[in-house]
Amino acid sequence: GSGCCYSSQQQWMTLNIVHENMKMGSDGESDQASGTSSDEVQSPTGVCLRNRGNRRISAEDLNKRLSLPADIRIPDGYLEKLQLTSPSFDQPLSRRSRRASLSEIGFGKLETYIKLDKLGEGTYATVFKGRSKLTDNLVALKEIRLEHEEGAPCTAIREVSLLKDLKHANIVTLHDIIHTDKSLTLVFEYLDKDLKQYMDDCGNILSMQNVKIFLFQILRGLSYCHRRKVLHRDLKPQNLLINERGELKLADFGLARAKSVPTKTYSNEVVTLWYRPPDVLLGSSEYSTQIDMWGVGCIFYEMAAGRPLFPGSTVEDELHLIFRLLGTPSENSWPGISSMEEFKSYKFPKYKTQPLINHAPRYVGLQAWVLDLLEWLHHIKRDISLIIKCLSAVFRPTRVGH
Repeated sequence: GSGCCYSSQQQWMTLNIVHENMKMGSDGESDQASGTSSDEVQSPTGVCLRNRGNRRISAEDLNKRLSLPADIRIPDGYLEKLQLTSPSFDQPLSRRSRRASLSEIGFGKLETYIKLDKLGEGTYATVFKGRSKLTDNLVALKEIRLEHEEGAPCTAIREVSLLKDLKHANIVTLHDIIHTDKSLTLVFEYLDKDLKQYMDDCGNILSMQNVKIFLFQILRGLSYCHRRKVLHRDLKPQNLLINERGELKLADFGLARAKSVPTKTYSNEVVTLWYRPPDVLLGSSEYSTQIDMWGVGCIFYEMAAGRPLFPGSTVEDELHLIFRLLGTPSENSWPGISSMEEFKSYKFPKYKTQPLINHAPRYVGLQAWVLDLLEWLHHIKRDISLIIKCLSAVFRPTRVGH
């Protein structure tokens, strides 16, 4: 990708981050509709194209009618057929008619996508690099195996239900959903690599300007989720995807949850160990946006310092690393901590808070805002909207290197 370094002579290349093909709102929210075949997506309110007289229906008319991306290839003969069979374009399109039209174009069908390389495999799913015959663009095909006794994994159902409603420049786009007897395939936009791969390719040395732009994009995507009462719950570099233009997008919403109140009881077995906040490590299942903000702080440090902040091997080891740096909590700093059974059972030493400036060699000479913001992010109660406002005041990262 053009945003990373590949030689020892070149420490880094700047990222050019622009949204050329999509109109964005002020917070990055897409003003365009997705081409997903989801049953829940309907034609935009008020879009009624008029087919006056015998005017032929154009591909542009159809794209607007079905809220399709502009680069969709309409099958040969489909427009002629539509001219004869479609209801008048001045009539609103029903959900059933829209679904039928999308199916005829090729959405919701495995044969519409060509499998290329295998990208990875997990417990429930295999991810392939693919190509869409509708656009000739690369896509990521997440093929989820269906067990007849259990049906679709709850993580897959969660991911589909949330991503259908999350349309933002910094959240991966779900293009299509394909359901067969044996599998559920989610078709996503393709991005070149994740943040972990990006940092590895750069030798874990990122320019501070690139750290800024990535942090800003993480927070902007996360802010969009939180305003819609969605917690990601699994933030880590492997779940942050980056394309060749340096655009970063939140991905893998399999552990995400919609929340209806600021604090709710959930499972505490979420978030990769290194990015898990101490209250969750201690068994708490009552949390809110705090869980994501702690992860942001850990990722920010990793980008700035070139190494993980708390690379623990077990829960106890992870807590020791956290308390050794931030200090062992007391009743004064954390009311109720002394009554938590997990905390009492570990019998932690009384560590004193250490300054972050002493924790990584790369901090020498770094701007004061890096340290201040890291301290701020690891104060769990911080409000993401306030952080974004402060970041915007420090820099306006519309284009890295400028």
